[in-house]
Amino acid sequence: MKDHSRPPLSRGRYVQQDWRACLPMEKAEVFQEHERHLESLYIMFSVSLNEAIDLKLAGLRAKALCAISMSSQLCERLTRPLAGTLRALHDHAKHYGTVPNTAPLDPENYLGLRGQRSARMSGLLDRVLFSHRLQFLHKVSTLQEMVEDLDRDFRNTADDLSGGLSTDPERGWREMDLGHYDLNTCLRETIVLFKSFLVVLPATQLGDFEKAVYVQSHLPNEGLVASHHRRMSTFAGQ
Repeated sequence: MKDHSRPPLSRGRYVQQDWRACLPMEKAEVFQEHERHLESLYIMFSVSLNEAIDLKLAGLRAKALCAISMSSQLCERLTRPLAGTLRALHDHAKHYGTVPNTAPLDPENYLGLRGQRSARMSGLLDRVLFSHRLQFLHKVSTLQEMVEDLDRDFRNTADDLSGGLSTDPERGWREMDLGHYDLNTCLRETIVLFKSFLVVLPATQLGDFEKAVYVQSHLPNEGLVASHHRRMSTFAGQ
C-alpha cells in the first residue's frame, strides 16, 4: 500500500493512478460489489426515465406520467445509497484522518446551472484550501449536497407533472433530463473517490468503513436532515 503520509505530487495524476491501481483482494471485492450495486440502481433509474420520455414523445401522456412517477421512486433508490456513500467517506476521513487523492470538480461535466455553480465554487475553494484533507472533505460535502439537491428537485418536478400541478410541463421534462445527466456525473465522481479512498484505507479499518457505508445508506429521511446539518456545522468549524 502506498504510504499516504508522504506529500502527494500531482493530485490529478495520482487520481488516475489510483483508478488503474490493483486493490488487494478484500478491498477489490468491496469496491466491485459497491460499484455494481450503484450502477444497477442507476441503470434502473435511467431506463425508467428514458421510457417515460419516449412515451411523452409518442404522445402517450397518461402512460408517460405513470412512468415518470416510477422514475421518481427509482431516483430515490439511487440517491439514498449514493449520498450515504459520500457521508461515510466524509465521516471516516474526518474521524480517522484518511486522506486520499482528489481532483477539483469540473463545471463542464455538469449541465444544470446549480451543478455548474457548485462545481465552480468547489474548484475555487480547492485553490485556497492548502490542506489535502480539507480539499477532500469539501469535495465530498459538495457532491453530497449536489446529490441531495438533484434528488429533491427531480422528485418534486416528477410529482408536479404526475399530479397535474406543473405550470410549465415542457420545462419540467427538460429539467429532469438535465438532473438525470448530472446525477450520472455525481455517480462517476463518487465511484472514483471510493476507489482512491480504498487505496489508502488501512486494511484494519475496512470492516468499520463497510458498516458505516451500510448504515449511512439506510438512514431514514429525518436522519438524513440531521446528518446534513451536523456535517455542515462541523465543516464550517474546521
